[in-house]
Amino acid sequence: MTRTHWAAIMAVVLALLFAGAVTVASAGDSDSAAPAVPASDSADAGFARDMSVHHQQAVEMSFIVRDRTENAEIRRLAYDIANTQANQRGMMMGWLDLWGLPKVTPGSAPMAWMADGGGSHSGHSAAKGAGGPLMPGMATEAQLARLGELSGKAAEVEYLQLMIVHHNGGVDMAEGCVRLCSVDSENELAQGMVDAQRSEVELMVDLLAKRGAQVRT
Repeated sequence: MTRTHWAAIMAVVLALLFAGAVTVASAGDSDSAAPAVPASDSADAGFARDMSVHHQQAVEMSFIVRDRTENAEIRRLAYDIANTQANQRGMMMGWLDLWGLPKVTPGSAPMAWMADGGGSHSGHSAAKGAGGPLMPGMATEAQLARLGELSGKAAEVEYLQLMIVHHNGGVDMAEGCVRLCSVDSENELAQGMVDAQRSEVELMVDLLAKRGAQVRT
């Protein structure tokens, strides 16, 4: 079983634990009104679905580079990103389960929840892959394949360049949730993503500079 599979399993376990904890807490507070469940086409549900997909790719890229380099600094960064985003993905999947909403909505375009009032993604355009437009910052299948073929410093540079773009796109999405999401806990998670990923982008820019490379535009 690959490390990516283990990360996916852990995300599911965390989602179930999270959903169970919330259910127990709600049952114990009989005097309070039950919280409103977001609609399937709400920003809350759309963000949870889209960011879960976005996070899964970050986990995948991070495990790829861990197998392609021996550099301790890059491997530690990749582990931190994979661990954090797998956990956050588990939380978002748990919310969808708790709300009784589907995790996938066939026929819905990515980022539809940001169509009104969500901003312009700060200039970060969505890439296009074999399956159509991707969400902001996501790598194409060809870019992922190239990352898997490189090793050493070349793999490190490719990973950093892809992940900076990926994080910037994720920040745009999270900022959209901060503006549009109505569930307090989800709004707080989105703000935490903004703060953490901006900090990691600064670190990755420095790591690129140490390797004589620049941010990809």
